[in-house]
Amino acid sequence: MKVEQAIADGRSGKLRAAYLLVGSETFLVERATRLLRAAAIGDRGVPGFNEDVFHGAKSLDGGKVVAAAQTLPMMADRRFLLIRHVDQSSSDCQAALAAYLAAPNPSTVLVMTAHKVAGNTKLGKAAKKHKARFDANAMKGAALRDFAVSEAEARGHTLAPNAAAALLDALGDDLSAIDDAIERLSLFVGAGQRIDEAAVEACVTRVRADTIWALVDAVSMRDAAKASAAAQSLLADREPPLRILAMVARQIRMVAKMRDALARGISAGDAAREAGVPPFKANAMKEAARRFSLQELTRAFDILADTDLMLKGSRVPGDVALHHAVLALCGKAPKPTRVQRPRRSLV
Repeated sequence: MKVEQAIADGRSGKLRAAYLLVGSETFLVERATRLLRAAAIGDRGVPGFNEDVFHGAKSLDGGKVVAAAQTLPMMADRRFLLIRHVDQSSSDCQAALAAYLAAPNPSTVLVMTAHKVAGNTKLGKAAKKHKARFDANAMKGAALRDFAVSEAEARGHTLAPNAAAALLDALGDDLSAIDDAIERLSLFVGAGQRIDEAAVEACVTRVRADTIWALVDAVSMRDAAKASAAAQSLLADREPPLRILAMVARQIRMVAKMRDALARGISAGDAAREAGVPPFKANAMKEAARRFSLQELTRAFDILADTDLMLKGSRVPGDVALHHAVLALCGKAPKPTRVQRPRRSLV
C-alpha cells in the first residue's frame, strides 16, 4: 500500500495497530506520522504516559520496544509508539518487531519509519503479510501535479493547469516547498479563489540554482565561509529562509541518492539520472557524494529537520536559524535545538 492510505487513516481516525512507513519521501512520512499520532492520542489522557519514541540503532533493544507496545494506555483509549529509522536497528530487534506484528496490542498504534526495508527480511515479510507496510516513494511527473492540485483543493482552491506547471517548474519535486508555496498562494488569492499562473509568478520566486549548488558544494567540502556567503547571497535576494532550506534539503537528498547508487556500482551518469541530478552537475555531485559518509548524511537530515521546525515554530529570526544550520552542516556549530511544531489546521 501507499503512504497516502496511512494519511487517510490518520484523517479518518480508523487506525490499524501497526504502520511501517518506508521510503525517501520524508514529507509524506512525517505527515502520516503526525496525523496518526493525533488520531491515536491527541490531547487525551495523561501527557507523556501514552507515547514512546525510539530511534533505530544497533543498540536498540527489541524486547524493550515490544514491552512498551504491550503496555496499556493510561486514562485514554490508545498509546502511540514511534520508532524512527527502524532499518538502522539490529536484525534481532527487527525480528522481535516482526513477531509482534503477528499479534499486535489493539490499544497501541505502532508507527515505524525507514528509508529502506528489504522484502526478504523478517520485518519486511511480516509487514507485507499483515498489511502494515506503506511505501512513500519519491513523486515524479503526474503524481507531483496531482499532489499540488490536491493541496490546493484541501485549502479550498482550484489550481489552474498552467499554474501547476509553473509551480513545479519553480520548485521541482520538493513536496515541502510545494506545500509551503500553496499555503502562501492561498493567503495571496483569498478564500475560495482560483490559483492561476500570475499568482504563482507573483508569489513563488525561482531560486538561483547556481547559488544553491554552490551552497551544497561548499557544505560537502565543509567550507563554512563559502557556504555562509552563498546563503547570505540568497537572503540578500529576498529569498525566504524556509525556501532556501527546502532547496538545500532537496540537493542533499540528491547527494544521498547519488551516494547510494554509486555504492551499488552504478556508473556516475546512470547514478545521476537515478538521483535526479542534471547531467551538467553529475561529476560535481559524484564528488559531493564521496565526501559525505552515511553518518554525516544522517546528521545533515537531522539538522535540516530541526531547522525546519525552528523556522516554523520558534521566535528565532529566520536568517539566524538558516546561518546556524549552514554552520552546523559544515561541522562548525552544534545541531539546532529541537522545538515543538505548532499545531496546524491543514496537514
